Amino acid sequence: MNIEQKSTWKFSRAFWTANGVELLERAAWYGVFVAITLYLSRILGFTDIQAGVVSGVFSAGLYLLPTFSGAYADRIGFRKALLLAFGLLTVGYGGMWLLPMLFQGAGLVSYGREVQFTGLEDGAYKWLFIPVMLVVMVGGSFIKSVITGTVAKETNEINRARGYSIFYAMVNIGAFSGKTVVKPLRESMGNEGLIVLNLFAAGMTLLAFVLVLIFYKASKGDGEGRKLDEILRSLVAVCTRWRLVILTLIITGFWMVQGQLYATMPKYVLRMVGEGASPSWYANVNPAIVVLTVGIVTQLLRKRTALFSMTLGMFIMPVSAFCMAAGNMLGDGTILGFHPVAFMMLVGIGFQGLAESFISPRFLEYFSKQAPKGEEGLYLGFSHLHSFISALVGFSLSGILLDRWCPARTQFELGAAGDVAWQAAKVHAHYIWFVFVGIATAAAIGLIVFGWVTRAMDKQRPQVAEG
Repeated sequence: MNIEQKSTWKFSRAFWTANGVELLERAAWYGVFVAITLYLSRILGFTDIQAGVVSGVFSAGLYLLPTFSGAYADRIGFRKALLLAFGLLTVGYGGMWLLPMLFQGAGLVSYGREVQFTGLEDGAYKWLFIPVMLVVMVGGSFIKSVITGTVAKETNEINRARGYSIFYAMVNIGAFSGKTVVKPLRESMGNEGLIVLNLFAAGMTLLAFVLVLIFYKASKGDGEGRKLDEILRSLVAVCTRWRLVILTLIITGFWMVQGQLYATMPKYVLRMVGEGASPSWYANVNPAIVVLTVGIVTQLLRKRTALFSMTLGMFIMPVSAFCMAAGNMLGDGTILGFHPVAFMMLVGIGFQGLAESFISPRFLEYFSKQAPKGEEGLYLGFSHLHSFISALVGFSLSGILLDRWCPARTQFELGAAGDVAWQAAKVHAHYIWFVFVGIATAAAIGLIVFGWVTRAMDKQRPQVAEG
């Protein structure tokens, strides 16, 4: 027993290096992504629906490409793949900082601390964001597969669950750090801080590039040097693993709700509470709860299957979405000094973080156990397809729901009459969250059915591992 306990804490240098640079990459990504719809609307001049679609495609592409970049990373080696990834991310985030600066005389209008890029009226400059976005997408796609693939390679049956809980804690420490930067930048620089934020992200990924160059010394993987036709055959094989495909579709329901932390919540809170609200700090409740609970949850459920843990988490998500809706139903006043919408948003985000501790590490563990030697990158890349679907659908849906029930003030005429019309339009803003209560509930029920069916099949074929 003591030997097993010691082995659960012993990990290689590649494992710790990978987790360290994951922290930096997540700080960069979440710092930018928690404000991405604000950046697109307030800096580049996109509408709510346009911003929802563009940011959805941005996030979706980041999670679609790992299926392919993960297979390629298996071939060229994880070290080369990480250097390529962080190089591209540094260029991409730098481009997001530079893009508005290039057109100060052609659409970037400054009103004191308030900056808005009026590309919609003055030209097509804002669409130059798309090629910059593609660079970030490709770079980030390698991170998704290689870091999780490294954890799979550098752990064993004894310490794998703990290895993924450490990985997920590092992800959320990075997320907390990145989101914390947003509020001070907006307070000190106004909306121009949304531009400077990208420079912070570029600095984080450049530091990660240097750390990989110096410290990441993983041994040669089983998949390195494989021919492209072998990789394609493996890709087809993983796409036909029906259990993995169905489980991915079900878990998509969780990520559609979780993704509203970035798609809907920032605009919803600023419009319902006011510009003095701190959506980036509210979002930090999620990683804080994950960091505090993921190790405890993993330890308590270490003898239970990954599927059991995920099912518990899925039934927490409808509660989370309902709490987010409740704020607008509590009327005026304050709760512990917070506006009711802000307070209940914090409660809902807290439940969301707890659900994540049950679901995400064990989902990655489940996928890693299905991966043959040399195909860890491919399988762990495929595991992120749920976020591709949820981002594409969830962000696009967010733009439509915001436009319908919680529109921007700019959609109404100036003056007192416009203020009255705007307030009237937001009376049923909480309906947005009822939609996500329904999605989360359907996903939770779907996972129960999935468990029943797979267990029944496994009784007939006991050699199939449940995970």
